Amino acid sequence: MTKTEDDLVCLGVVTGARGLKGDLRIKSFTGTPEDIAAYGPLSDGAGERVFDLRITGQAKGVLIGRIDGIADRTAAEDLKGQRLYLAREKLPPPDEDEYYHSDLIGLRAEGAAGDLGTIKRVYDFGAGDVLEIVGGPYGSFMIPFTRATVPVVDVPGGRVVVDLPDGLLDDPEDETPEDDTKAT
Repeated sequence: MTKTEDDLVCLGVVTGARGLKGDLRIKSFTGTPEDIAAYGPLSDGAGERVFDLRITGQAKGVLIGRIDGIADRTAAEDLKGQRLYLAREKLPPPDEDEYYHSDLIGLRAEGAAGDLGTIKRVYDFGAGDVLEIVGGPYGSFMIPFTRATVPVVDVPGGRVVVDLPDGLLDDPEDETPEDDTKAT
């Protein structure tokens, strides 16, 4: 039986190969990076291919791991970009005010001016999560995922309420440049 995308949560992605013996570089999306392998076998997005992952170390912000059946660099390179999923029922429920990224993607973003679009991606560049919102009147833009910027997250209702920081979506063409000339 294949899983649907709603049944799976992406816990990480293979970012490349390391060495000649099939070691993989893995970007983990779990709160504690090493926990990516603690929940049991992972799968691809269709739930058809299973990956038994063992973490063997860390290097430059990524985990180093091995997957059964991947024994050389070529096989490891073939997995680059492979997202690693786990069945949602194997994960603990998130704490209050915590969300799985997969629960946020696709939610409508609403602001004081109405519909802002939908959440396309959630990024973590190291200073906290950032939401990418697309498809609204402002095109594509990013906002920090903080309580101040996103005071309401209503997963069952399919929406978030966004309180945009002043000036974030101002059109620079609408601004009048200051006049630097002086009257003589």
